[in-house]
Order: sequence, then C-alpha cells, then structure tokens
Amino acid sequence: MAPHISITVTFFFITIFFFSTSLSATKTNDIHDIISDYGLPKGLIPNNVISYILSSNNSTFTIQLQSPCYVHFDRLVYYNTEITGKISYGSVTDVTGIQAKSFFFWLPVTGIKVDSDDSGMLDFFVGPLSRKLSAKQFENVPGCSRKGVEEFFGIQKFGERLWTSE
Repeated sequence: MAPHISITVTFFFITIFFFSTSLSATKTNDIHDIISDYGLPKGLIPNNVISYILSSNNSTFTIQLQSPCYVHFDRLVYYNTEITGKISYGSVTDVTGIQAKSFFFWLPVTGIKVDSDDSGMLDFFVGPLSRKLSAKQFENVPGCSRKGVEEFFGIQKFGERLWTSE
C-alpha cells in the first residue's frame, strides 16, 4: 500500500510541476519586453501592437499593428500594419514595414543594429546607407499618430542631414 501512495504523491508533484511550468511558458510576454531581452530599446515599436509571432528556430518575427501609424523620432517614421524581420542579440535584419522620411522621400528601413562600442547609438540601415541615432530616443514605447506627414512638414528643416553611406 505504501508504494501506491508514494507513486500517487510523486505523480501529483510531477503534475503540479508541469502545470506550473506550462503556465509560465504560455505567459503572454509583451513584444517590447522581448525586444529589450535582445539588447534593443523597447521603443523601436509603437504602442499599438495587437499580436506578434516570434519563430524560435530562425528568430524571424511578424508584428501586427492595429493600424498603420506615424511616430516622430529624429525624423518621421511610418509603420505599416505588418512588420517583419529577423532578430538576434543587438540586431534586427531583413526588416519590412518600416519607413523613414528623409526630405521628400520615404526610405525603407532594412535593419537596425546596436553599436558595438557601447556609445549608446543605433545604426539604422536603408539598403547600403546608414544613419546613427541615439538609443535614448527609443527608450520609451512611443504612441502612434494616424496623421504624420501634415504634422511633420511644419517641423522639417530643408537642410537636414541625409542618410550617409558606410
């Protein structure tokens, strides 16, 4: 009789262990916290995320936003309703769905990388071109605006610096 009770108690504790493990594994993590876990500032993505998928085998991701929106950082940035890419520690590559305005042109952001020299800067890539921006402006998760271009034209300066090649 004692072995039967021992097996039942063991089974009970194993069940409790796996149940609590599955609860913590299925806990919904905020995409902004996940970005931060990868060494990137959480403010790279706006606050209107409705869902995301992060593939554990190849680190590709898809982020769904409630609607397209604009955020003003150093320059005006447009976020499509779907953002995709590949994430690794300190870097996002193969990005689609994000564009930055430079003068009168919308340029697709294709990658973001944290500077390796601990300068507190991020490199934003637009094809072969890049621009360094302070990571501080991406510390907080930004709100979205449905209007962007009209608001930004009053702020934009004609002589602003263009993207520079590496």
